[in-house]
Amino acid sequence: MKFDDTKILISDDSILARKQLKDILSQFGTPTFLEAANGQDAIDIYKKESPSLVFLDIVMPIKDGNAVIHEITDFDPDATIIIVSSVGTQSQLREAIEAGASDFIQKPINADQIEHIITSRFEGR
Repeated sequence: MKFDDTKILISDDSILARKQLKDILSQFGTPTFLEAANGQDAIDIYKKESPSLVFLDIVMPIKDGNAVIHEITDFDPDATIIIVSSVGTQSQLREAIEAGASDFIQKPINADQIEHIITSRFEGR
């Protein structure tokens, strides 16, 4: 699968955080971006759009990241979910990985972290 042909869901309650991540991802191609500002929206969008990749904050309104991971992976066990968070205890991060998250990125995000994720998951970006 090519990076340019993918849908990427960015779920963070911060508009600025979503924009920063989109800006970094756009350096590597032109995927379709989907955005959610809370956990419930992330679940609803995932179920409707089936994105190839999800970037997910842990601390969000309505449903937190770990609740979102559980619901998405119950719906799609093959979902690729990357946690992106500045806040998060070790126990929250451990729970996220155990629930099915594929990786974790610490905020502030840098392009090298994103490039590693993109190159390890997509051919012909």
